[in-house]
Amino acid sequence: MNRPGNSTTDRAPTGPPLGVLALVSTALLVAGVGGGAAVAGRPYPSPFADPEAIQQFFATQALATTVNAVAVFGSAVPLLIYAATVGARLRQLGVTAPGATIALAGGVAAAVLLALSGLLQWTLARPAVVEARPLVRAVHDLSFLTGGPAHVVFLGLLVAGVAVPGLLLGLLARPLAVVGLVIAALCELSTLALIWPTLAVLVPLGRFPALAWLVAAGFLLPRRRRREHPDRAQPSPSSPGRSAKESST
Repeated sequence: MNRPGNSTTDRAPTGPPLGVLALVSTALLVAGVGGGAAVAGRPYPSPFADPEAIQQFFATQALATTVNAVAVFGSAVPLLIYAATVGARLRQLGVTAPGATIALAGGVAAAVLLALSGLLQWTLARPAVVEARPLVRAVHDLSFLTGGPAHVVFLGLLVAGVAVPGLLLGLLARPLAVVGLVIAALCELSTLALIWPTLAVLVPLGRFPALAWLVAAGFLLPRRRRREHPDRAQPSPSSPGRSAKESST
């Protein structure tokens, strides 16, 4: 039983730990990129690379492509759970503005697009696909678009959906929330890669800081809303507990 003067917390379920989910998603993504590059002995090809080099990579590196694809697909699962959990957490913390919904929608879209990118990469390891050069180029471009600019733009919405109420309601430390808003803006700028290929560098510059921020926010976001009770009840004017001064008057 709670006593006056002590703080209590809402007894609503808090879901899985957000920080752990973000860590698992990030670890799978990094492991896929690093593992695929280690198996192939070279990085995964950019869609802006020489067409012959792209064709040659997928024709000879089926295992590396599969490793990368499976890890990318797997990383989308904890990201999706993160989005659902953080949306519910923000509502439990009293966020009634659109921030909770934006975080949920952005996170779900980012996870779905990342999963689609992984599945498209997996098809590039199929012999029948590799034999068709135009198909290789089309699937490779789609994999980049879904797992690159599109994914990062919606990942930025997830970050913004958490950072804005975290800043306005004091749920997160002000510096962390402000950094989140800057990262979210950088993620949205990755759209420019669709116009100027040289700005494709904005994709990793938005993706990895966003994932790191989601890890930090996941560990620091409160699990429950705290309510403070007054230290003691104030006696009413008609109560027997009035002071001697009040009684004498």
